[in-house]
Amino acid sequence: MIRTRAFLTPDDPSSVPALEGKPVTMVRPHLQEIPRPTFSAGFSIRPMRMDEIDVWVAIQKDSEPFRKIVPAVFGEAYGDNAEEITKRCFLIIGPEGEGAGCIGAWFNLDFREGDWGRIHWVATRPAYRRRGLARAGLAYALRRMTEWHTRCYLDTQSKRLGAIRLYLDFGFRPDLEEKGSVETWHEIGRELAHPVLEDLCAGKRPG
Repeated sequence: MIRTRAFLTPDDPSSVPALEGKPVTMVRPHLQEIPRPTFSAGFSIRPMRMDEIDVWVAIQKDSEPFRKIVPAVFGEAYGDNAEEITKRCFLIIGPEGEGAGCIGAWFNLDFREGDWGRIHWVATRPAYRRRGLARAGLAYALRRMTEWHTRCYLDTQSKRLGAIRLYLDFGFRPDLEEKGSVETWHEIGRELAHPVLEDLCAGKRPG
């Protein structure tokens, strides 16, 4: 399994950590009680084809607020295993057949005890936001993930508060095993109101 590496090239590398915050991990220890995906009228989701990598890259370029996406990003994120990519990587398609967003129901055999699913590279183009596409795409990806896994995780950054709220709503919980993670999640809790974070800041372990 290829681990995500620092293959994104920021315009000003020194500014990226301050903009996107600290890396955090979130876990979902089971894949039960996943809501049904409901897409706005005219939108749908499907597995991507290998000849649509440029569409995926364009979505990421348009969506990424902190870093500059370089052409090699897809290969670094997913490798070249066409069988897995065309099963696990999805494009959200707009009314005119355009790529509006993307999400991966990926995996990582090296995470913790192994055999974890991984929600990977979630993105919605700015022109299509506020239509519930990320929520519907996440529900779809998690339901597909049940075909291969019983648990999953994801990585994000502490300043991506909208994404963190969505993941919390979907049953992901802060992973507190890494050094400094409790302090980072307390910082997030001071900026983002959510019952899970309120409990964490009150000293309760996330359920």
